[in-house]
Parts: sequence; C-alpha cells; structure tokens
Amino acid sequence: MTMVLAVFRNEIGRLFSLRPVVSVVVVAAAVYAVFYPQPYLNEALRKVPIAVVDQDRTQTSRELARLVDATPDVAVAQVLPDVPTAQREVYARSIFGILLIPRHFERDLMHGRTSPIALYADASYFLMYQRMNGAVTAVSRTLGTSFEVSRLVGLGVDLPVAEAATDPMPFIPVPLFNPQGGYATYILPAALVLILQQTLLIGVGLLGTLPGGAAIAVGTSRRRFGDLAYESIATVAGKLLAYLAVEALIVATYLIGLPYLYGIPRLGSVATILAFALPFTLAVGALGLLVAAALRKPLAIQLVFAAIGLPFFFLAGFAWPAEAMPLAVRWVAKLLPSTLAIDGLVDVAQLGASLSDVRGEFLGLWLLVAVYAGIAVVVEFNNRRRASTPALVRGAS
Repeated sequence: MTMVLAVFRNEIGRLFSLRPVVSVVVVAAAVYAVFYPQPYLNEALRKVPIAVVDQDRTQTSRELARLVDATPDVAVAQVLPDVPTAQREVYARSIFGILLIPRHFERDLMHGRTSPIALYADASYFLMYQRMNGAVTAVSRTLGTSFEVSRLVGLGVDLPVAEAATDPMPFIPVPLFNPQGGYATYILPAALVLILQQTLLIGVGLLGTLPGGAAIAVGTSRRRFGDLAYESIATVAGKLLAYLAVEALIVATYLIGLPYLYGIPRLGSVATILAFALPFTLAVGALGLLVAAALRKPLAIQLVFAAIGLPFFFLAGFAWPAEAMPLAVRWVAKLLPSTLAIDGLVDVAQLGASLSDVRGEFLGLWLLVAVYAGIAVVVEFNNRRRASTPALVRGAS
C-alpha cells in the first residue's frame, strides 16, 4: 500500500506539473464544456426559409401558405411568381425549399379530387429537409382533411361520421425522454462521454511518454518474481487511482452538472450515474497506459488521436446506427470504453434505468478494466525485469 500511495502522489504531481497534460486533461475539458454545447442550445431547427409559388391564387392556396408559415419549423420568406425565379433564390442560398401550389388547387379540393402540391426541398442539409418535409406534410394533410369533412357534411353526412371517415385512425405522437424532440438532448449526453474519453486517453498517453515518470526500481540479484509482480501491480494501481481522483470532479461536471445547466432531461439518480462512471474512468485510464506503452512518443500520441477521433465518433453508434455496421466493426467498437459507457449512461441518466437494467454494459466495462489493467501490469512487469537484468548480470559476475 505504501508503494501504491507513492505512485499515486507522484502521478498526481506529474499531471499538474506537465503543461501539455494539464492543457488536455483540465483546460481542454473546461473549454469543451463551455463551447461544445453552444450550437445545440436551440435544441431543434426552427423557421427554415422557403418560397411559395402560388399558381392558383385563391383563398385556399393563400390559406395553405399561411398555415405553413405558422408552423414552428418553416417560414415563408418569399412569395414568387414562378419556379425559375424561386430556383435562383435556392442557388443563392437565401431559401432552402420551394412550395409549388398548382392551378385549380381549390377547385379540385372542392370537387373531391386529389390536388397534389409539390415541395422542392434542399436535401443536402438533412435536418432542414426533415423540417420542411414534416411541416408541409402535416399542413397539407390537415387542410385536405378539413375540406373532405366539409364536403361530406355538405352531402348530408353527420359531422362525427365525416370526421371518422376522413381520419379513422388518429395518430398521437408522444416523445418520451426528449419532450422537445431536440437535437441537444439526443447528441450531447453521448458526445460528452466521448470528450471525456478522448481527453483522458490523450492525457494518460502523454504522461506515459513525457520524461519525469516514476523511476523503475532496479533490484539486485536477489530480486524475485514476486517482488517484481507486486511492484508492477502497485504501480498500475497507483496510476489508475491518480487518474480516478483527477477525473472525479470532471466526470461529475460532465455527466451531472452540464446536463442540468443545459436543460437536458435526467431521470437517473446521481449515485447510479457516478457508480456507472467508475469503471468507465478506470477502463479509459488503463487503456491510456497501453497507448503510452505502444506509441512511446508524445508527438505520436497527438497525431494518432487527432486521426482516430472521428472514427471513435462513428463507432460509438449514435451518429451512425450500430445495426448498420458490419458485425466485426461492432465487436471492435465494444473494445472502446465509450461504446459501452454511452449505451449505459444514456439509459441510466436519461431513461432512469437502474444498474441491474444495464448490467451487461456495467459488467462489460469492468471486464475492460480487468483486461486493460492486466495487460498494463504485464507490460510494467516486463519493463522492470529488463531494467533489473544488468543487476543480475553484475551479481552473477
């Protein structure tokens, strides 16, 4: 235990004395916490500008344009005389869609005939396309239903019967766990876990490659296997405890403070969230030790993680569905602590799941801790044995 505490104190001191490590683990984490959520604070995309080309110019066509403009998702920015003029505005990026209302629109509705409208929407920005398509679809269905009800009532059908005939199966969407249907509530909890992983991995990797680490005790010819094994285990344990102590406040801020600050719904208890975050932090720290042992140079750490940041983002399974990935890729993704942590922490924090509900992810993280820490102990053991070889040779001579 004495050696564990000595390694713990040494690693804490190095972490706060080495400027590159402080910049990544502390400063970068603070900068990300402040600036990364800002683009998502509006939660949902609103008032996408479109143009209306009204070729019918009747009361009903104007009512359709007014209802579309009244939706929170779309704003009718311009009413233009023809499609070519509207196309020029699309190419100029002043609008992102064209709603074309054809001639005889009102007449066809009154006669009970189909009267299709056209929406030319810019699908290069998928979020805008979804908003425009959803808003125009909802308005057109509502307006069409009201006309059909009025027509049936005019033919002598009772109002309740007419309403049931035009809408026999009403659809009522209920957004669970994300009442605003917002992008921030969906993306931020997962992205924050990825940021925690990246900053800690790079920080631990730099700690393991920068000079000034704990000196490896070089024994004499009487050093035994048990001594080397104990020192290796104590070294790895002391380092992991140091990373856990430093990350305790950062992890609590990211997983509890930031969701509260930015209004992200949270149903899980603080104790459950922190309990799940414990193996995640240890697994990332142990993986960082292996990264440092494999790459060995600070520049290599920085270049490699700059290159693999985006693959980590997609492997996490929230930017691109995990079900759409090849099975081999999904198994590789499970080797990253963030993959299991995102699934588990979203369930625990946002859905109110208990640890027993996410025991697969929870036990998986502890398995990663055992595997990565075990490999780190073996690497440390081999380093110490190689360092003690000169002493053994001198003792034999």
